[in-house]
Amino acid sequence: MPAITLPDGSVRQFDDVVTGTAIAESISKSLAKKALAIKVDGEVCDLFGEIAEDASVEIITRDHEDALDIIRHDAAHLMAQAVQELFPGTQVTIGPNIENGFFYDFARDEPFSSDDLASIEKRMNQIVEENRPTRKEVWERDAAIAHFKEMGEHYKAEIIADLPEGEDIKVYFHGDWHDLCRGPHLPSTKHIGKAFKLMKLAGAYWRGDHRNAVLQRIYGTAWTNEKDLKAYLVRLEEAEKRDHRKLGREMDLFHFQAEAQGSVFWHPKGYLIWRQLEAYIRRRLDDDGYSEVKSPQLLDSKLWEMSGHWGKFRENMFVVPDEIPSTDDETSVISGESDLMALKPMNCPAHIQIFNQGIKSYRDLPIRMAEFGCCHRNEAHGALHGLLRVRQMTQDDAHIFCREDQILDETRRFLELFGRVYEDMGMTDIAYKLATRPEQRAGDDATWDRAEKALADALTAAGLEFEIAEGEGAFYGPKLEFHLTDAIGRTWQAGTYQLDYVLPERLDATYIDETGAKQRPAMLHRAVFGTFERFIGLLIENYAGKLPFWLAPVQVVVATITSEAEDYARETAALFEQAGLRVELDIRNEKINYKVREHSLSKVPVIAVVGAREADETKVSLRRLGEKAQEVVGRDAALEKLAQDGLAPDLR
Repeated sequence: MPAITLPDGSVRQFDDVVTGTAIAESISKSLAKKALAIKVDGEVCDLFGEIAEDASVEIITRDHEDALDIIRHDAAHLMAQAVQELFPGTQVTIGPNIENGFFYDFARDEPFSSDDLASIEKRMNQIVEENRPTRKEVWERDAAIAHFKEMGEHYKAEIIADLPEGEDIKVYFHGDWHDLCRGPHLPSTKHIGKAFKLMKLAGAYWRGDHRNAVLQRIYGTAWTNEKDLKAYLVRLEEAEKRDHRKLGREMDLFHFQAEAQGSVFWHPKGYLIWRQLEAYIRRRLDDDGYSEVKSPQLLDSKLWEMSGHWGKFRENMFVVPDEIPSTDDETSVISGESDLMALKPMNCPAHIQIFNQGIKSYRDLPIRMAEFGCCHRNEAHGALHGLLRVRQMTQDDAHIFCREDQILDETRRFLELFGRVYEDMGMTDIAYKLATRPEQRAGDDATWDRAEKALADALTAAGLEFEIAEGEGAFYGPKLEFHLTDAIGRTWQAGTYQLDYVLPERLDATYIDETGAKQRPAMLHRAVFGTFERFIGLLIENYAGKLPFWLAPVQVVVATITSEAEDYARETAALFEQAGLRVELDIRNEKINYKVREHSLSKVPVIAVVGAREADETKVSLRRLGEKAQEVVGRDAALEKLAQDGLAPDLR
């Protein structure tokens, strides 16, 4: 006789095992109609699952926070049903939920086309209307393998064969169609609704291994209602307009090419943005007591073994042999694991080498060591994404070596710096997270307890609210994550801050305390931008290419209406340049509307239009990007205002 405790604290007693449907009906018939699933002692379960013991139960309806994941899971099954009914002989493999939607990988000799997506979507809608009921069966493992092999579903049979012997297999039916699945699922297909859309096709290796067959992946999105679906599609459309790769081409900022996968070719205008950011953050670091250093690109594998990175990150490192030129113009290679070199994927071990030069006293701490360090990581080709995921990156990296009693103040100091920088960048919607110990980690639990408490105390002392990201810390220590929300509501992770007791131990970093004894410093890994590449991509997308005036590669274009104003335009452009502005002169024999449109597409913030009247009156007509109105002002007044606006925020 299970006693069911509901969220309001009330208890309902049942005479026998009970289902979620029966519990919902005991509350109200209207709730039973809306019910999609249940949570039993915090675990999401099928509505038709039986409960035999006392439990806390919550009914999941469409507006519940857990509803969307179930809807998307069912939508993936819905798509697989439609595909197999329209294209007999197609095998289904895996179909998980992902952010904003789902996908399914299919094995089929003939490739799907974009036109097929419309047909599949139409069939999905029909299956929803058919209201096919869902049920779950539990099969014996070998019987399940035999069943799916007989169906021609060899991928499914392979998945089951890899499961432990003796494990029971869950199979979910939607009408007659069925698939291997852990669940949970909705009571029937009608509960999915029609707020879904198939988005795109892609190729994918079976189980992500390039040695395996290439499957066809169909991506879809699903939402609890049409309004949310429409809003998502609008956001996607806006995101496409803001795509930094597209804007980078249009604004002539950078490009990529196959001969340098994951590395950026910066054009003059793009590198101007980089230089402005680098100069800005360098001034901020100078003001905050950092000393800038420069460390080698190539380091011996012995150092990476000592630091622990060799075992943890070697597959993501570019490794090269330590070659010695021989006298006969041939190259001999020193053999052996210890004679390998690697391009650095991070700067921290090198910074400890600098710290270790000479004896450090407790009075010398904290030491704040900064580097705009170029690093390389061997990311998979498929993971690369413009500036946001690259192989060669430059971090605004720094490491703070400090005493235990300085951690709180140093962390608060960094949080103040971080907040000030992002306010200057016009990005103030920041969520803070404390990422705690991962399953695979260095250091003992006592060390992790101390480190996690130190960061939590610093966040609290800074008056910042934060969430705990369980298990998301670095292998050597906990970290703070900074999640930024951009102009269209997307969230980006930028910057990092990590507390590390492990690396100073491994690389034997010490200082002399007030008693003359050797002590280990705490090591704080931190970056404000993260990497210049990713941060510039983030800025471009946040501002849709319309960068703040001080960052724009071309701040002002002086454009003529008629040839009579050419001399005045040259004189005006020269004065603007002397005031420190980045200026282009456009005296082409083109109509002014053509010039304005062209420079607006290039996202130039200000166009100073001059004609015969402006020349006679020593004025300029200012057109600001995104504004239809123009302002006619005296040239000196315009020069003063624009020169002030052109300064970086820390210089105003």
